[in-house]
Amino acid sequence: MNQSKCTLCIRKEDKNKWEKRAPVIPSHAKEFKQTHGINICVQPSKIRIFKDSDYKKQGIELINDLSQCSLILALKEIPIELIMEARAYMFFTHTTKGQNQNMPMLKKFKQSRCTVIDYEKITDDEGRRLIFFGIQAGQSGMIETFHALGQRLSAQGLENPFIDIKQPYQYPNLKKAKEKIIQVGSFIKQNGLSDELVPLVCGFCGYGHTSKGAQEIFDLLPHQEIPAKDLKGFMDTEDHSNNQVYKVVFKEKDMVEPIDRTMKFELNDYYQNPHKYQSRFSQYLPYLTLIVNCIYWEPKYPRFVKNSDLRSVFSSHRNPRLKVIGDITCDIEGSVECTKFSTTPENPFFLFDPATEKISRDPQGKGLAVMSIDNLPAEIALESSLFFSKAIMPFLPKIALADFTKDFDQCHLPPPIKRAVILYNGEFTPEYKYMDKFI
Repeated sequence: MNQSKCTLCIRKEDKNKWEKRAPVIPSHAKEFKQTHGINICVQPSKIRIFKDSDYKKQGIELINDLSQCSLILALKEIPIELIMEARAYMFFTHTTKGQNQNMPMLKKFKQSRCTVIDYEKITDDEGRRLIFFGIQAGQSGMIETFHALGQRLSAQGLENPFIDIKQPYQYPNLKKAKEKIIQVGSFIKQNGLSDELVPLVCGFCGYGHTSKGAQEIFDLLPHQEIPAKDLKGFMDTEDHSNNQVYKVVFKEKDMVEPIDRTMKFELNDYYQNPHKYQSRFSQYLPYLTLIVNCIYWEPKYPRFVKNSDLRSVFSSHRNPRLKVIGDITCDIEGSVECTKFSTTPENPFFLFDPATEKISRDPQGKGLAVMSIDNLPAEIALESSLFFSKAIMPFLPKIALADFTKDFDQCHLPPPIKRAVILYNGEFTPEYKYMDKFI
């Protein structure tokens, strides 16, 4: 890249008014510039969690025109009309599953001979992700799920302490949000929950970074963990406390089973041959108050929460226990089939009626609440930006100094980054050739 001009720029986010995160925080930008002698600039933004003046104080230039930038850092998708010729872009593309809404953007990148690096695909030699917002998505998503629970229970005429929990963005920081949930926990411990809510059981689908972030928030309440295999037996007893809540963490073996009943579940076989498996999650649905979906999913895997299973539960019970699904993963009609669309912090959840499969925004409506905000980390923008910037900083110098005029094999990108290059000068790299069919 041409070091005489601005080579690296942090673009402003413009997907929606809620996207306040920054991929590189001001102090890290200054450190990068001073340590490596590579110019870095920032596109002004009125909504970014860090003010333009915060970057200026660190000696970082503000520019509106990105035409002199060779490497452009963002977080969310780039508007098609703003894609420039022969540039390198680094962001969460949301394209590798063939997501329909982003195929026009991908096609434009290809036509424009761009290089596209996807944060989601930056992995180590064992395939573990190195750059992610999973923990923050889980933290924010659990707070939103608690908020939805409070609203839903209140609409059904049930007094509950969750009504006092606001949405994450309404707190000045994550610490203040946690303090409120601790207060709710103290109320539950001292005063108990109403009989209609006991036992209050939250099921977590998945056990990775996102689930850990969500559980971190949930665990601020007085709680007890129930193994998935013991859930039915636990519910059949009368040993339920109204002074605590309960959680179940579901792993793959709890959620799916071989279609051939003579086979045993094997994790590696499931991931290699998912077509040989089916969901068994329906057996848990009658016992859960909340479902928090944190699991990675692709269309080749079984759906875990199917509309037909929800319909069965809601038709069999006059007052179903299940109140809210917090679909943090937010795959549209994916692992949770009733996730019909993504929501926003402005309208964080909708009601889904399993009997008719109709969607409603009426708080007094039938069914269960589905929270499906697709950029949850943006609601705790400060903590998310600090975490992400620290993770990406070790890679930035080599990316900025890479020679994109050379063949892909000779561009000197480190292996974790090479694994994340979807397009290289307008051509799909070997690992992503399959994506040609999407456009």
